[in-house]
Amino acid sequence: MLSLRLARGARPLALLRRSLVATAAAGTGFLLLCALGYAAGHPEQTDGAVVRLLWCAVPLAATAHLAVAVSRADPSVPFGAVFAAAGGGPARSALLAAASAALSCALGCALALLAFLQLRGDLGGSWLPWAGVASGAASGPLGIGYPLPAAATVTLLAVVPAVAAAACAGRLWPRGAQRARVGGRARPRAAERVPRGAAPPDLAARGLPWGIALTAAGIALEAFANSSDSGPPPPPDALLPLPGGLGGSPPGVVGGWALTAVGLVLAGPGLTHLCGRLLAAGRPGTLRLLAGRVLQQEAGRLGHSVGVLCAVATGAYAAVELYGTGAGPSGNRPFGPLTGLGAALIMMCATASALMAALEAKSARNGTTDALLRLGAPPRLLRGAAALRGLALLVLLTPLTWAVAELSTLPFNR
Repeated sequence: MLSLRLARGARPLALLRRSLVATAAAGTGFLLLCALGYAAGHPEQTDGAVVRLLWCAVPLAATAHLAVAVSRADPSVPFGAVFAAAGGGPARSALLAAASAALSCALGCALALLAFLQLRGDLGGSWLPWAGVASGAASGPLGIGYPLPAAATVTLLAVVPAVAAAACAGRLWPRGAQRARVGGRARPRAAERVPRGAAPPDLAARGLPWGIALTAAGIALEAFANSSDSGPPPPPDALLPLPGGLGGSPPGVVGGWALTAVGLVLAGPGLTHLCGRLLAAGRPGTLRLLAGRVLQQEAGRLGHSVGVLCAVATGAYAAVELYGTGAGPSGNRPFGPLTGLGAALIMMCATASALMAALEAKSARNGTTDALLRLGAPPRLLRGAAALRGLALLVLLTPLTWAVAELSTLPFNR
């Protein structure tokens, strides 16, 4: 009930952020329903239905990541002393953020169900003839003409709010906090009232070696799995087909891509911290020093979202390079509608999460910004430092992302 009241009284910007979560949940729910429709229409192809369902884990993870980023940047979730005095505390604040994320995702999943049923013609008429799409071509992924199990439909749609809520609660849950008893009641200490704080700058760089190691291991696994000199090409059953007509890839290649993506995400905070150190190296002026120090301080907040964005860009470049030019293992096949929907959904979630992380970092620096302005710092200095931070990240991460993507596709282009 409190989540509904907060949503009703939220500002337009907060409602826009939550609408992004609802949109991402709608796309993910639609992909899950398409996997269920394919299973209902092709009961003999159990493996294909399971593989389609497994591929939905990628947009599901992107949706959960966006929900966490929105919850961290949402000012309507109370974390202050007033809410703690009313018996809330940081633990209940994390549960409240999880409930808000679940509510937004549930709304998106309900819209996805309505759209899916309308496309199937279960609500009295399909949109497919209007769009010029033959119903026979769409009956495969949608399962037109085959009944959907109600229990499986509800279970699949409940996965999206449950995963988003669990991710928000786990990410915002206070860690290492102690409680002091005041007047016979347990009240949170001051350190416990800030459950959303970023990692210390020295800890942000510790994941860089692990990220580099996982990225290198992923590239090596891709090269080993796609080695054409070890024997004849693998049979079709050994491939993991991507939904939407994108073709298939050996399981080892998919595992290599997953390792590379995880490595980039782990290396994100360290790369952000390294970029800040490079900015502040030598004898920096006021602009470089301010930009570098802030970038080092905010590496824990920005790093993971930046790493996710790099991983998504790497995967998109590799997919276009391999499957868009016909050099991949499945030849030149056009991108299907489900593949396009999943790719657009993942790109939207990654970009929006990075923007939410930047907004959260800006909100966390409000006190420092006000202090600098009171000391006489010109506003253009702060704007210049923000622009320099963005430019430095772009200059460092763009060639790195391109290099990782080229190394990932190199075994296929031999």
